[in-house]
Amino acid sequence: MFMQKKIWLFMLFAMLLIVAACTDDSDVDEAAEGESSGDASGNDLVIGMINEAVSLDPHVSNDIPSAQLRTQIFDTLVEQDVDMEFGEGLATSFEQDEDQWTLQLKEGVTFHNGSDFTAEDVEATLDRVMDPSVGSSVAFMFEMINDIEIVSDHEIVFTTDYPFTPLPSHLAHNTAGILSKEIIDEDYQNALDEAGSDVTLEEYYELREAGGEEFEAVSEEIGSHVGAVISENPDGTGHLKLQERVPGNEIVLEKFEEFHGGEREFDTVTYRVIPENSARLAELETGGIGITDNVDTEAMDRVREHEETDIIDQDGLSMTYVAFNYEKEPFNDENVRKAISHAIDREQIISGVLNDRGLHAKNHISPSVFAHNEDMEEVPYDLDMAKEYMADSSVPDGFDTVIWTSDSEQNRDIALIIQESLAELNINVEIEQYEHGAFLEMANQGDHDMFMLQWITVTGDPNYGLYPMFHTDSVGSGNRWNYSNPELDSYLEEGQRTSEDEERIEAYATAQEILMEDLPITPLYYGELGIGVNNTLVEGVELDPVGIVRIENVTFPE
Repeated sequence: MFMQKKIWLFMLFAMLLIVAACTDDSDVDEAAEGESSGDASGNDLVIGMINEAVSLDPHVSNDIPSAQLRTQIFDTLVEQDVDMEFGEGLATSFEQDEDQWTLQLKEGVTFHNGSDFTAEDVEATLDRVMDPSVGSSVAFMFEMINDIEIVSDHEIVFTTDYPFTPLPSHLAHNTAGILSKEIIDEDYQNALDEAGSDVTLEEYYELREAGGEEFEAVSEEIGSHVGAVISENPDGTGHLKLQERVPGNEIVLEKFEEFHGGEREFDTVTYRVIPENSARLAELETGGIGITDNVDTEAMDRVREHEETDIIDQDGLSMTYVAFNYEKEPFNDENVRKAISHAIDREQIISGVLNDRGLHAKNHISPSVFAHNEDMEEVPYDLDMAKEYMADSSVPDGFDTVIWTSDSEQNRDIALIIQESLAELNINVEIEQYEHGAFLEMANQGDHDMFMLQWITVTGDPNYGLYPMFHTDSVGSGNRWNYSNPELDSYLEEGQRTSEDEERIEAYATAQEILMEDLPITPLYYGELGIGVNNTLVEGVELDPVGIVRIENVTFPE
């Protein structure tokens, strides 16, 4: 059981979750041509994926396709079950005293490489995710930890800058998966060797601890090489380990026989990339795959009515949005942003594209997230109001612009609705679609006019839903729209630091109101999740609110 001197009741309100990233997890990654080695038979489970995982390195990317696999390969200190309730992970107890958190670690745990799990692995993992050489997009989730003290092999103490309320949910995130110190050392050594550096590994760690110009020089030198070893050899303690990766086609994981968490019935789990909706559905119905991580909304009824397949539903934590470049003309004009927001017919998107599997957005975090401001009104479709805002804007006669999205059919259809809607304001929108990974990389550069993406508050806590997207310190990472508002920053910081529910609710309610006034991005809808399962091949599959397919309890029908 988990113990704390401060009771976690406030965290439990936040525990209805949804599908990524982090990042848009409904976009399509191109699959390469080639034969597949996986087969949905025996105790070999095959899962059809609409997108390919970007990276198996937990510190490189924050997308749902990658999280699907990393959740199986790595264990976290804190676990959240399918109902998003906290439980034991690699830590068996967790005790808070103001800004100190003491963790007792599980004994008898082995990494895939055969080494024993100890507190040194925890320290090495957290040091790595915050290392500028890694350049992790999720470093913000752990940067409040300012000191790590190893008390013994199986006891460790974190000290934070202030009593950081959401820390347990951050430690449960898939990007907090614990790597072995051995593989981390090997990865850094490889980076130093590839860069031709004369700095030893021990010297590098000393320079990193000290900081300063000498470290910055070495960090820049090795940065492009860091992660190469871990991406190819992701060494965790999870119930599955990497067997084979065929880029663009599939990743095969095999059961880790020394897993500490109980017996599993699968032998291998293959994640096969099948971008085409119709092809993925045909594979599900004919037994080529046992699970599909995505079912097109128009095919939901077909899957439910088929005698061998069914849908597993789940309320989600995602918010799909259109982002503006807050510093770029004419999007630096709030009248333009508000005009666009009111010109988009969200109900048409929900009914016409999503087949009613979505909720009209009111603000920037979904109703399943703790402190969602339910008192706010839905963003209305009001073309007359939109035209009034345009008339008062710096571009009353309209303008030409571009919207980016990834190359899924659903995103294309939504973009077409937006294109048609904005034509009513004489805004001529060109749609550009890109492969999933390339699109995310482009969005991170901050050079867009507009783009459409999805954010998933995977922790169920509003800190994760708002701080990385809108705080000034997040510009250049999750804050891709270059937005800064000191007043908003103060409320987001207050929500982080107080442990009182009512104070957090009040702070985040005001933050949501500020965001709907400023509109650096305009929310479209909140997502609902569903995966397809072939019941003749596999049973016991679950879907958590983040969108992760949970397979720890799967069995195979005789």
